[in-house]
Amino acid sequence: MKMKVMAAGTLLALLLAFGVGVSIGISERLQSTASAAQFTIPGTSITLGGSTSGAQPSDLDFSKFWEAWGLLDQNFVQTHASNTIPTYQERVYGAIAGLTDSYGDPYTVFFPPAEAKQFNEDIAGAFGGVGMELGERNGSLTVISPLKGSPAEAAGIRSGDIVVGVDGKPTEKMAVDQAVKIIRGEVGTTVTLTLRRAGEAAPLTVKVVRQTIQVPIIKSYRRSDGIFVIELYSFSQNSAELFRQALRQYFESGSTKLILDLRGNPGGYLEAAVQMASYFLPVGDVVVTEDFGGKQPNTSSRSLGYNVFANKKLSMAVLVDQGSASASEILAGALSQHGVAKLIGTRTFGKGSVQQLMDLGGGAELKITIAKWLTPDGTSISDGGLHPDIAAERTVEDFAAGKDPQKDAAVAWLITQ
Repeated sequence: MKMKVMAAGTLLALLLAFGVGVSIGISERLQSTASAAQFTIPGTSITLGGSTSGAQPSDLDFSKFWEAWGLLDQNFVQTHASNTIPTYQERVYGAIAGLTDSYGDPYTVFFPPAEAKQFNEDIAGAFGGVGMELGERNGSLTVISPLKGSPAEAAGIRSGDIVVGVDGKPTEKMAVDQAVKIIRGEVGTTVTLTLRRAGEAAPLTVKVVRQTIQVPIIKSYRRSDGIFVIELYSFSQNSAELFRQALRQYFESGSTKLILDLRGNPGGYLEAAVQMASYFLPVGDVVVTEDFGGKQPNTSSRSLGYNVFANKKLSMAVLVDQGSASASEILAGALSQHGVAKLIGTRTFGKGSVQQLMDLGGGAELKITIAKWLTPDGTSISDGGLHPDIAAERTVEDFAAGKDPQKDAAVAWLITQ
């Protein structure tokens, strides 16, 4: 059984319709396990494959499952209200999906073959969608962030918006992956989203035309006051190299004050976050730790020790908001807790879990949350996100007026350094 580890990030799966709330995460270590345990469906030649640890527990009475299987098989009559009678394989997939759903984790998801194929295409790069990432917060489908320049951003969708309906279908109890599947569609077609937004008495209805989504990465510039700004939009495969180039521009500018803007950045590859942190930290400093809940030893990702600012003056502010998630939270937490930078803005999203994509055979896959991220001081990112050192809000009215009190707060702090 093959397994791909995705860190959350990601599979913030760049939903690019977006969404899996996982930002992709991040490493693609592959492992394999030995033969599968075998379960044969009575009266058929179909065999269910499972992992080597998939044998039936000794204290589990599985007879009720087979009793239900037999009763349905013998007595169900199709009506106009029902779907076509499922095949044996579809019934197996339905059982696995139900088992997966029973864990109550929005990021632990079963993908039948067609959905697994779509999921893997999604995380590969560009595709048709609206360009926003969804996550689950307090039982609601929540917009982590619209992508820069995306149809979602152009339509006025904001970080923190709660999606309560898609094309008239209520999203209550709808899994993130299921919502993503509905929001995605053919380029040029329209999806209607019903949103609940803080400060708005009534739900908002937003129509968005699906487009081919290209994930933006970075923008850098020197302000007239001498402060250098790097806006990082995602942690893609080549973002670490682009970040290195932006730091070179920073050095060449002669500035000693830096703003790293991670607002609305839903995350991406863990390795990119570690590479970026390494430009600021000595070798061996912990960037993030994977906590496996005692099921295997914790592992830490550590700075590679580029530490290019060791003998240079640097005053640094990192801008964060509720759209900063996953790898963004990993990088921000490392820079803040190692004393490199001040966090300015609002609380981050709190997407700090690790997903592993496991091949069940036949094209089906199971994405399982296997660990949570801990910042260098042991804080669980999943438990409420990161809190800024300097709190600063940016309201809907500020957006509309083109104002940025959060960046203004960063500038005000940097001027005093």
